[in-house]
Amino acid sequence: MNTSTSLPVVLASTSLYRKELLQRTGIDFKTIAPDVDESCLPGETPENLVKRLAEAKARVIGKTCQALIIGSDQVAVSGDEILGKPGTHENAVAQLRKLSGKLVTFQTGLCLLNSTSNEMQVDNIPFRVQFRKLDEQQIERYLRADKPYNCAGSFKSEGLGITLFERMDGDDPTALIGLPLIRLTSMLMQAGVVLP
Repeated sequence: MNTSTSLPVVLASTSLYRKELLQRTGIDFKTIAPDVDESCLPGETPENLVKRLAEAKARVIGKTCQALIIGSDQVAVSGDEILGKPGTHENAVAQLRKLSGKLVTFQTGLCLLNSTSNEMQVDNIPFRVQFRKLDEQQIERYLRADKPYNCAGSFKSEGLGITLFERMDGDDPTALIGLPLIRLTSMLMQAGVVLP
């Protein structure tokens, strides 16, 4: 892929979902895992949290290489509660019980950092999902099939998780998976990457 910057592109993530999404653009890139504390600061809003973490991930990688670095972070929010990755089957069951019939907003922070010029673009892209009313059998069948234990909100929308929703609302469906390609394309083009 042609760039006027001639800088390599680095995805500051080891998420297979983000990697698969970025591959859709046809850009040559490599992935590097950022070592960032993802704890929420006292009084921090979900929107500010994901933007701060996306920037922090990009900056950490920017200390070690000269590149266009993509950082991204996502949280699911139901009411005032930030939902993390469940980690276990039991936690996923509890999360999906809570989400049954509810509206959940996914906040995805996105950062593009040019580590040579220190130019940075940062944004937050929201996406809303209305869950169906779920019974215990539906929750168990879904979790056994998709095993979404490393996904915020305990589902994979790119998999069987789509069956859990009544409707979805947002400007960029890839934001729900964790890397908003529509906004990222604009950022990359502004940074000199030629797309398509």
